Order: sequence, then structure tokens, then C-alpha cells
Amino acid sequence: MKVSNVRELTLKVLREIDKNNSFINISLNHALKDIILNKNDRSLCTELVYGIIRCQRTLDNLIDQLGNKKSQKQSPVLRRILHIGLYQLLYLDHIPPSAAVNTSVDLAKNNNLNGLSKVVNAILRKYIRIREKRNYQLTLSGSSSNITGIKYSFPSWIVEHWHQRWGKSTTEKLCYWFNQSPTIDIRINSLRTTIEEVRRNLIMAKVNVEYLPYLPYALRLKGKIGDIKNLPGFMKGNWTVQDISAQLVSYLLDPKVGDIIIDACAAPGGKTTHIAELMQDKGLILACDRISSRLGKIQQNVERLGLKSIKLIKGDSRYLQQFTNFADRVLIDAPCSGLGTLHRNPDIRWRQTPEKIKQLSIMQKKILHRAAQWVKPNGVLVYSTCTLNIAENEIIVHNFLKDNPEWHIEKPLFSKPFSPFITPSGCLQIFPHQHYMDGFFMVKLRKNSTKIY
Repeated sequence: MKVSNVRELTLKVLREIDKNNSFINISLNHALKDIILNKNDRSLCTELVYGIIRCQRTLDNLIDQLGNKKSQKQSPVLRRILHIGLYQLLYLDHIPPSAAVNTSVDLAKNNNLNGLSKVVNAILRKYIRIREKRNYQLTLSGSSSNITGIKYSFPSWIVEHWHQRWGKSTTEKLCYWFNQSPTIDIRINSLRTTIEEVRRNLIMAKVNVEYLPYLPYALRLKGKIGDIKNLPGFMKGNWTVQDISAQLVSYLLDPKVGDIIIDACAAPGGKTTHIAELMQDKGLILACDRISSRLGKIQQNVERLGLKSIKLIKGDSRYLQQFTNFADRVLIDAPCSGLGTLHRNPDIRWRQTPEKIKQLSIMQKKILHRAAQWVKPNGVLVYSTCTLNIAENEIIVHNFLKDNPEWHIEKPLFSKPFSPFITPSGCLQIFPHQHYMDGFFMVKLRKNSTKIY
């Protein structure tokens, strides 16, 4: 890919996302592989792409106020060029305003928009003039959900759902938190090394590292990290990247040495490999996925971490009938809307819709009912999602228990690492703005005991 500067590359990535509806991480990673950039330019490109996708509703609202034509009526290329300029002016203090304006004007000229370069210049300089008066604010109108959605750049339907569930104050805190840059959590492979050794090697590599309060084999990396694969210990399988919310799921499953465990929705293998580590790699784990390429990702992680107890199964867990009463424990980390990971995946907020969530809930119900048949009497099933949506969480579990009275919720002990997250019903609900980790829901179910739900 031939580009003259980092902003030209940013525009190309944004246009690729718009044209093909591609995922932000895939488009950006593909672009960065094809061009040589220094560390600062790679960082700026990543910040611009992720930030603009995250904040595009706010940026569009600003264009609507500053320009003579609404943002959605601008040409797609011009709209993205304005996004690039305005994002720098609004959110990046280290970029001089003149640089943000001039580079955006150049982008217009370099993309055959010579006549519209004056529009870019006028809109950006108008914003600078208004901002310098120190009395400029976004014009926000409409319902409360609409106002919050514009302010924090969220679809109104997500805001409305959270308003109804948790109130306006919690919703604003969630929206604010999801607009912050994510940190990186890692899980130490206790079969190969110690947390102290990993921490020491990362500090020697000038990585900012801190311990985490809930888990014994987790560290958090802060600041500019660079390519994960180049950090000490990664390629040796001494650690892997996994948010601490996701790590909690395997602790809730509580695997034992010698167990037979089925991971119903295993790819890309973070929880699968964690389960293997917790059971000392002694036992059998069947890792299921219906897509071969996703199974390949699991295999890569298994080989890098040096694990032997995991067997890959290709198949859709909704229809696998051969495992009836086979497993001591089953994990369903269900396909979900991902609304607990919006800081890591900002494009999810624009991809998901209430209609898609209805379809996901149907799939989740089918997976849960099928996988429950795999569990031996007195066995355990853990259901988890990385979303903050009652239709994919509590309602799924409630309906399952109503239809299957031989199951009940097994409330975890009120101790570390679960105590901060336990709900009155015995589920675990993680609010990211309270605990600085991905939003998650998880519940431990046990078969063949008195129903208590």
C-alpha cells in the first residue's frame, strides 16, 4: 500500500471499513502489515482509526452544526476527511491545530477533492475559532437517550436499554468508560513459569506492569506496548493475552485434575487453554467450534502454550448429540453481542442491532439446552457472555431453569475472586466502570440437585 503519510493511511483504512463493512482490527492489521511505519506513526494511525470509529456519531453531529450540509449527505470520502481533522482537534492535545487543519486539507487535494478542500479548511477553522471563545458546546436535543448517545457516540437503542436497566447515572459512567483506551491483561502459564519471572522480564523490556487484585496469575500492561509477539516470554508460551473478566470464567468452572470437560464455543482458545492450565494439563478437554479456521487459532495457542490435554472437535454445538452424559464440566462462553467489550471493539456499537440480539438469544438458548445434555449427573455447567444485555444473560438462564428443574444455580463462595461480582440470584455480573475490566456475565449451574432459582 503506497501512502504519503499516516493520515493518508488512516483514510484508506476508514474507506476500507466503510466499503466492505469489515472489522476494524482486521482492516487496520492488514494495512499495517503492508507498510513500514515508525512506532509513533503506527500508534497515531491506530489511535485515529479506533478513535474515529468510536466517536463518529459525535463527530457527525459536529459536522452537522459547522457545515452547510449534513454529515450523512457529504460524500463518504469528505466525511471521513472531516472526521480525521475534527478528531485531532477534539481529542489529541499533542497535535497542533494548524497541523490537523493543513494535513486534512492536503488529504482532500490528494483524493481528487480540490474543490472541496476549501470546505474542509472552513469547517475545521470555524471549529477552532468557536473553541477559542471557550463557550462552545455541542447542541444536544431530543430524548435523554438521544442526548447521551450524541454526547458519548453511542446508538440510542443501547443507551435506552441501559437507562431502563440501570438508570441514567450508571449509563453515563458506562459510556464514558467504554470510550477510554483499553489496557492489556495477560495470564501467566503457571505450567511453564512464575508471575514474578514474567513481571521481571517485562520490566526489563521497559513495559509498565502492575499486579491485579483478583487473580494470582494475572498482570496488566499499560502504556505503549508495541507488537505483543515481540515481548519477552510470549513466543515461549510463558503467557497469553486475556482480560481478567475472561480469566474469571475458568475459575468459576473450577476444573479438577482428571476431569472430562467440553468447551462448547472454544475459539480462539483463551478459556480452553486456561482450563488446561488450571487442571495441570491432566484430563481431557474437548474444544468445539464449527469453523475450521477458528479451530486453527485454538491449535496455534495450544501449541505455543505447550498443552497436551486439548482435543479439537469440529461441529456446531447446537447439534452435537454424541456427548450425552459424557462430561464432568461444560463451559458455554456463548456467542453474544459483545456489549461488554466496546472499549476494545468500538465498531460493535454500530454493528449490533436489537434484531441481531434477538437472533443471538435464540442461538444461545439452543446451545445451552444441547450442552446441558452433555453433563453427567451432579456435574457442572458454566454459562458466560461478554455482554451487558439481559436478553442474552439473565433471561436465558431464567428460562432454562424454568424448563429444566433438575438444574439450579450454584452460588460461588463469597470470597476472592468472586465476592465483588455476586448478584442476589447467585450469578456474577461485572460492571466495567466499577472494576476496570471487561463487562461480563457468568453463572455456575449444577445438575441433579434441588432447584433454588
